[in-house]
Amino acid sequence: MTEPLAHDTTQVLLDPASISRGLRRIAGEIIERSAGTEGLVLIAVRRGGVLIAREIRSWILNLEGSQVPMGSVDITLYRDDAPTALPNPRIGPSQIPSRLDGTRVVLIDDVLYTGRTVRAAIDALIDYGRPRRIELAVLVDRSGRELPIQADYAVRRVEIGPKQRIDVLEDSRGLHAVVRPASAPSELPPP
Repeated sequence: MTEPLAHDTTQVLLDPASISRGLRRIAGEIIERSAGTEGLVLIAVRRGGVLIAREIRSWILNLEGSQVPMGSVDITLYRDDAPTALPNPRIGPSQIPSRLDGTRVVLIDDVLYTGRTVRAAIDALIDYGRPRRIELAVLVDRSGRELPIQADYAVRRVEIGPKQRIDVLEDSRGLHAVVRPASAPSELPPP
């Protein structure tokens, strides 16, 4: 279920405590869906998904006692707008822990918006083998999908307008998800 938010203000959508509780819930759902962690690999979409994947991995270890493999994937060259949007692309390394053939991959990102990042990440993952299954976990699932891609796991689902954005930011208190006008600077409001 999604909920509408105001269009012209900055709002804290998720504070560190609610993010931690939500990621703990997602870790439990990931374990429960396959009755354990055998064959499970966590792959973060580089940059946005890395901190979230680390916390999910930590919760899985805490809940199940299993240290699951984790890696990250860079989607720069797989973007469908790469030729026009990236005249001088900065390509980062993908770090995949092993071949993905036959594994259950949980792809992790911060915000699911149009679906294009996820499509690019899936294309990149296929270069490392053929997983048995790919699932998607995100911190925030927002409105505005352009491709038929849905999250299997989400801490929060919200409906916001096209002139708004969601930033996931870190400070000394932890991670925060903030909704703001698209033109606003990327910084946290004061505590």
